Amino acid sequence: MNISKFVAPEIIFGLGSLSQLGESVIRIGASKVFLVSDEGVINAGWVDRAVHYLNAAGLESEIFSSLTTNPKDDEVTEGTMRYRASGCDGIVAVGGGSPTDVAKAIAILATNGGNLQDYEGINKISHPLPPMVIAPSTAGAGSEVSQFTIIVDTARKLKMSIISRSLVPDIAIVDPELVQTMDVKLAAATGLDAFTHGIESYVSLAATPLTDIHALKAIKLVSRYLRRAVTNRHDMEANMNMSMASLTAGLAFSNAILGATHAMTHQVDSLIDQHHGETNASILPHVMEFNLSTCPERFRDIAEAMGEDVSGLTAMAAAERAVMAVRRLISDIGLAKGLRDIGLTEEFIPLLSENALKDACLVTNPRPASREDIADIFRKCL
Repeated sequence: MNISKFVAPEIIFGLGSLSQLGESVIRIGASKVFLVSDEGVINAGWVDRAVHYLNAAGLESEIFSSLTTNPKDDEVTEGTMRYRASGCDGIVAVGGGSPTDVAKAIAILATNGGNLQDYEGINKISHPLPPMVIAPSTAGAGSEVSQFTIIVDTARKLKMSIISRSLVPDIAIVDPELVQTMDVKLAAATGLDAFTHGIESYVSLAATPLTDIHALKAIKLVSRYLRRAVTNRHDMEANMNMSMASLTAGLAFSNAILGATHAMTHQVDSLIDQHHGETNASILPHVMEFNLSTCPERFRDIAEAMGEDVSGLTAMAAAERAVMAVRRLISDIGLAKGLRDIGLTEEFIPLLSENALKDACLVTNPRPASREDIADIFRKCL
C-alpha cells in the first residue's frame, strides 16, 4: 500500500463568511495583523470590510498593498521591512493569488531571514512562520489552501516556485460574496486557472485518491459554471460554485503538485505582466496533447467530468475529446489567444524553455519533457 499525505488548513466557506475574520485571527493568537491586499480589492471595498471585522474584535491592523499582478521579489522585500517595523504578530491576506503569494513570502522572510531565492524549490523553510488567515477575492488561484507561493525573481526574469507545508495558512475564509466584484476578464482568467489546476493535478505523477476527488470535482464545477459566471457577474449560484471549484482545485494541486503547463506559464508571466490564467489558456491544450499518450485513461476521465459522451470510444479517442472540450471552453469565455497575441515572440523561447526545466511543477508532469520538447510546445502556443 502506498503512503501519501494530504495537507489542508481549517476552511470556513459560505456567503458572508468574511465576518468570521476577527474571531479567526483571535484563534490563531494574533493581536495586530499585517493585512496584505491590492488596489483593486481596496477599491472594491473588501479591505474596509475586513478592517471593520478586525476592529470589532478589538484587533489592530496595518495595510500593505504595494504589489503587482505578478508579484516580484523586491515587493516582498519591501513588505518584509514594513512587517518587521509594524509590530504585527500575524498576517492576513484579502485578495487573489498575488496578495496571498506576497503574504506567504513575507511570512517566510520575516521569521527565516535571508533572500527569497534561498527557499526556491521544495521544503527549504526551517523556522515556523507567523500565523496566517487568507480570504480570497477571486475564484481561481486556490492559494488560500495551498503549499505554494510563486514570486518573480527580477534578476533572473523567472517565477520562483516555493513549496512547503509551512505555507499552508492556518485558516482559509472563502466568501463567494467577494468574487462578485471581479470584472468579466478577471472572472474568465481566474476560472481558467482553477480549471488548469484541476486538470494538471489529476494527471500529476503525485496524484492520489484524495487529490483525485478534489481535482475531478473542480473540473466538473468549472465546466458547468464558468460560462455562466463570465456571462453574468451577478449570478451568485455560479459565483458560489466557482469559489468551490477554486477551493477544491487548490486542495488538489497543493498535494499533487502540477505539470508542464504551470512550469511554462510561470516563465511567460515573468516576462509579460498579464494574468496567469490567460497564459494558461494559451498553453494548456498543447500540453494536454503532449501528455495524452502517457495517460489516456486519465484524460478520458477528464472528458467525462466535462460532460462529454465518450461511450464506445477508445481511451485515446476519448482523451482527444477532453482536449476538444477544453478548447471550446477557452473559446467560449473569450481567452482563445496564442502567445504571440499577448506579446511573446520566438526569440524568447530558448530562455523560457531553459527556465521551465528548473520549475518544480515540471517534476510531476506525467510525461518527461526535454528542453526541445518544451520549446516545441511553446512554438505551437504562438
